[in-house]
This record gives sequence, structure tokens and C-alpha cells, in this order.
Amino acid sequence: MKLKVLSLCVIAATVNNAYANDTDVKKTWDVTSEVGAIITSGNTKTTTLKGALKAKHNLENWHNEYKVSGIYKEDEIENDQGERVTERTNEKYSLSTQGNYKLQEDHSHLFIYGSYVSDYFGAYRNETVVSVGYGQRLFSTDDMYLNAEVGPGIKRFEHHQDSTELDDNGNPLAGESESELIGVGKLDFNWQISENARFTQLVAIEYGESNTKTTAESALMTKINGSLQMKVAYNVIHNSDVAPEKDNTDTETSLTLVYSF
Repeated sequence: MKLKVLSLCVIAATVNNAYANDTDVKKTWDVTSEVGAIITSGNTKTTTLKGALKAKHNLENWHNEYKVSGIYKEDEIENDQGERVTERTNEKYSLSTQGNYKLQEDHSHLFIYGSYVSDYFGAYRNETVVSVGYGQRLFSTDDMYLNAEVGPGIKRFEHHQDSTELDDNGNPLAGESESELIGVGKLDFNWQISENARFTQLVAIEYGESNTKTTAESALMTKINGSLQMKVAYNVIHNSDVAPEKDNTDTETSLTLVYSF
């Protein structure tokens, strides 16, 4: 059933494409779907599925973005009894939406942002963030630009049920939820290297008293045809404060196909 969840990205993208053709909303909607899969058999059996759907809605005074993504991985391993069993080794789903209110100044806006992340193997079981702030383009040329956003927010996160982390009073935090005020910042760099190649760099920071989360994605996209692109990406997620059994930094290298509608 988990594997079917990622297929929704492709189905939803198809529905959006059909809707755009029927109602002529393609002037205001920009939808892209991203799909990747690795399946091996024989001596080593693994299954990795990755999918994402992103939609941008351009209105007269608002520019809105909606994103949903997921990754699922399972591997066949040998347990303590010497039996070959299939084990889930990664599963993560995320949903986010952002509304940008355009200001009179070019490339500047006020934003409201909300996100939810469910991560079975990450630093925290799930995270919810709501923030507001101001965004502006710092510089721009014919082939590149750099945007920045900053503002305050609220974050709520839940510790894993098997976490060994303790609070300041020595009480276990397993399964407990915490909330705190945070400061958010984001840098978005885009470079159109050539007609068929584009490089993007995104860095986002959520600064809080108990933890600072930094997310970075470096991606290179090359055009295959008018609507289809190949994307190579390297993602890094760093949490400053995690349970002893967790690593501070998670990385992911992916190769996916991106289809634009």
C-alpha cells in the first residue's frame, strides 16, 4: 500500500494536465511531476521509489506554490536467524504550501508558509511548520537570479517512539511532541547555464532554541525534449540536536525524470 502512495504524484499530474487542456488554465498554472525508481533482483534485492508533484499558481496579486513528495525504500537483508527478509529502510512524505502576495516593488512579496513532514527514519517522527515573512530578489541577470526570504514561525515536532533523548529534567522524550518559536530563512539560486541545462541551489534554515534544521538541495536539470527533463540532485538535511542513536546529517543523491505541463 505504501508503494501506491507515490503513484498519486503521477496520477495527480495527469489529472491537472487534462484539466488545463479543458479549461485553458495553463496560462496561470505551471505543474511539474517528478518520478524515479530503482528496482534490483538477484543476489541483491532493493526497491526505491521517489515521486514529487509541484504546482505554481500565478494570479494578479498572488503567486502560490504547492508541493507534495515522497520516497520509499526497502532492502532484502539477512536477519539473526540467517533468513532472507525484506525490510523497510526509508520512508518519508512531505506536503507544503506557500502563498506569496506581490508587492509594488519588483520581485518582492509577503509570504505565508505551511508544511508537514512524516519521516519514519529521520531525526523526528513528524514536523509541522507555519511561518510568515518577506521575500525579495537580491540580484538578477539575463541567465541567473538569487531570491531570499526571512521571517518568524512556529514549529511543532514529535520524537520517535524509540527515542532515547531526555529533556532538561531527565524525563524521556519518546513519543512526546514539542513546540517552539523559530526564525526561518531561505536562499533560492537559479542559473540557466544553456538552453538545455539549468542549475538550482536551495538553502533553507529553521532556527529554534532546541534545534536548528538546515536543508540544502543542489540540482542540475537537462532538457530531453520540450516537456521532459532529467534531474540529478544532492540533498542534505542537518539537525543540530538529535537523539544519541540518530545522525545529525542525512544525505540523498537522486536521479529522476521531470515532466512539465
